[in-house]
Order: sequence, then C-alpha cells, then structure tokens
Amino acid sequence: MKKNLLLLAIVVLLAIVPLFIQKGAEFGGADGEAEAAISEIDASYEPWFESLWEPPSGEIESLLFALQAAIGAGFIGYFIGLMRGKHKEG
Repeated sequence: MKKNLLLLAIVVLLAIVPLFIQKGAEFGGADGEAEAAISEIDASYEPWFESLWEPPSGEIESLLFALQAAIGAGFIGYFIGLMRGKHKEG
C-alpha cells in the first residue's frame, strides 16, 4: 500500500511541478513545432491536406485526445487481463 501511495505521489509531482517551474510557458504540441520548422525550411510550402473537421475549441480538442487515450488504455488493459486469465486457466 505504501509503495502505491509513493508512486501516486511521484506521478502527481511530475504532473504539477513543471507548471510551477515554467510559469507562463506555453505547453504546445508537436504539430505546432512541426509547422514552425517547415515554415523555416520552405516559406512557400502549402499543406496538401486539410482536416475534415476542426474542433470548435482547444478544450474540445483536448477532450477528444483524452477520450482517445482512455479508450486505448482500456483496450490494452482488457487485452492484458484477458491474456493473463487465459494463461492462468491453461
């Protein structure tokens, strides 16, 4: 039990400490960094594909990303549990 609480505390600290160390910093994603790098290399570059649907706000985009991660984690957890159950049966 103590080990789990210690691990949970470490995870919480890893999530919160950067917010206090880098006050006012913008935590952008890799998409924005890639766009800036491409613009530096070739200013005349135009994307050859546009999104079919653009989320109305950053919050909804974050929600969809978190939902996708949760579904993926659920699937992986289910699969691992299923395989462990089959292994214990046989």
